[in-house]
Amino acid sequence: MENKSSRRFRLADYVILAMLAAMGIASKTIIVPLAQAITGPLFIPGGVVAGGFFMMFLILGTALTGKLGAALLVSLIQAVLVTITGTFGSHGAASLVTYALPGLAVEGWFFLSKHRGCCRLCCFVGGMVANMAGTFAVNFAIFNLSFTPLMLSIAVAALSGGLGGLVASSVVRNLKKLDIL
Repeated sequence: MENKSSRRFRLADYVILAMLAAMGIASKTIIVPLAQAITGPLFIPGGVVAGGFFMMFLILGTALTGKLGAALLVSLIQAVLVTITGTFGSHGAASLVTYALPGLAVEGWFFLSKHRGCCRLCCFVGGMVANMAGTFAVNFAIFNLSFTPLMLSIAVAALSGGLGGLVASSVVRNLKKLDIL
């Protein structure tokens, strides 16, 4: 059985989570325009495809710390950052919800599965549920797409989020191989 001190966040965990949140926000300025250029002719919102990359940082938070609540903390830090600074990807006060909901979805998945970013499957599903939740939240708060485009967006979000989760799994595996973790 785990002892309580191993479930608590340490200062190093908070630093890692803050860095992951900042990297996720900083990468938006590069990734979203690329995704929009690719998806524009396909009539798929670029944020749906790019979101898979951003959800990787939520998965990494849990995988690197091994603690429940890490993905939610990363998403809340991102929400506060984009709301306060008005950076790229901000939807104003709605950002507090649209950024937090994917973190909650990941936490729900990791809680139910009892995984913590330990394998490819849990990372894939974690990225998938995060991006699907984010796509739904942004649609609900901003876009109000009709049913068919929403379902298409959510299907694309599932695929790109899952791929982002696989990238997170690969990053963690390589860090372990290098004996950094």
